[in-house]
Amino acid sequence: MYLYNSATHKKELFQPNSPDVVKMYTCGPTVYHFAHIGNLRTYIMEDVLEKALRYMGYNVKRVMNITDVGHLASDADTGEDKMVKGAKRENKSVMEIAQYYTDAFFADCEKLNIKKPEIVQPATGCIPEFIQMVEGLVEKGKAYVAGGNVYFDTSTLDKYYVFNDHDEEDLAIGVREGVEEDTNKRNKNDFVLWFTKSKFEDQALKWDSPWGVGYPGWHIECSGISMKYLGEDLDIHCGGIDNAFPHHTNEIAQSESFIGHKWCNYWFHVHHLNTDDGKMSKSKGEFLTVSLLEQKGYDPMAYRLFCLQSHYRRNLVFSWENLDNAVVAYEKLIAKIATLQAGGDVDETALAQLKERFATALNGDLNTSLAVTAVYDVLKAKTTDATKLAALADFDQVLSLNLIEAAQKLQAKQKAQEEANADPEIDALVLARTEAKKAKNYAEADRIRDELKARGIEIIDTPQGAKWRKV
Repeated sequence: MYLYNSATHKKELFQPNSPDVVKMYTCGPTVYHFAHIGNLRTYIMEDVLEKALRYMGYNVKRVMNITDVGHLASDADTGEDKMVKGAKRENKSVMEIAQYYTDAFFADCEKLNIKKPEIVQPATGCIPEFIQMVEGLVEKGKAYVAGGNVYFDTSTLDKYYVFNDHDEEDLAIGVREGVEEDTNKRNKNDFVLWFTKSKFEDQALKWDSPWGVGYPGWHIECSGISMKYLGEDLDIHCGGIDNAFPHHTNEIAQSESFIGHKWCNYWFHVHHLNTDDGKMSKSKGEFLTVSLLEQKGYDPMAYRLFCLQSHYRRNLVFSWENLDNAVVAYEKLIAKIATLQAGGDVDETALAQLKERFATALNGDLNTSLAVTAVYDVLKAKTTDATKLAALADFDQVLSLNLIEAAQKLQAKQKAQEEANADPEIDALVLARTEAKKAKNYAEADRIRDELKARGIEIIDTPQGAKWRKV
């Protein structure tokens, strides 16, 4: 499998540190509000990556954090904690907010067939690990205490910017939204590892530490949680492209300074879901959630297909028209699958060829657009229905579009409709027409057809036999 590595800016052959397990870390949500569908695009594509790795035969150990403390309104470590902001908005405690929106997040994931990682760790459950890591960085001369807070010293690094080549002015005061000058910093790129009570006196969650009562910075959380469960050698780190800087940049800085060697081999970043006005966010425009899509009558699987039709490294433009197009595509796809008949023999040679095309798409930097095309190739293939159904079930281990289940539900619905509209007299005439055609008595077949037409009945010839419907 070849994956694009954001750290090296090129596609690389994926080779895990150990043949026994792929260690994968996913930046989880900050649970102060519902996840919008832009957030969920990232989790859909990370889900496909994990399932693709498993499809290729890898054993995957995946860890996700839940940020329930320390994520400030600005990535420059300034402004209000997002969790405190959410608690004030709803007049609840921070932990009540965290639990409610954590549950809501995983409910949305379930609707979108996003597999829950084996290990999900809220940041508030790893405070000792964060403190230990900050202590280690201070002892190594990689961090310093100033104004009651502990800062990482970026001047100790040979290279700070990993994912992008920034100019010196990129972090200048006022250039990035929300960046305010912190006079405690030695260097403008330094970032907070631990806050004390000297800052944000209204902070709800605080713990004792060697530097006073306080709480961790956002960046230290992912490093600490990852190392706790996955050790010092990480295979793949995932997240949205907006996390590449500064969050993931800071993770690399503190992690490699702490352990003294390279930390993560592959960085997998999913690009934005945009609207016509730019990047989707919670602060502007209509707040689009999975629940809102459902309220408007959309099947979450149509949104998943919408995401899979585009490559994860391309910005995807959301509009209701684009989503409607995905709905039509999904319904047509399921309708075609519903015409396939279960039973019969599977052509193993043909199945292997179909699976090879699908695997090739996944191995080419997780090209889900081509993987979806491989689904249509199955339906066009000159092979048995049993072979097609076997291929579709196999592909859906990764795509998770409910292809077989949705088709079976449609078949059951169609059968129920047929039974509800059953008319023994018309059934007998349709059968008589079929028998007349077999006997090449086309005049009689046409007479019956015309008689039924006069009664408002249309005959539809299908590969499975003649059907009828009222018009």
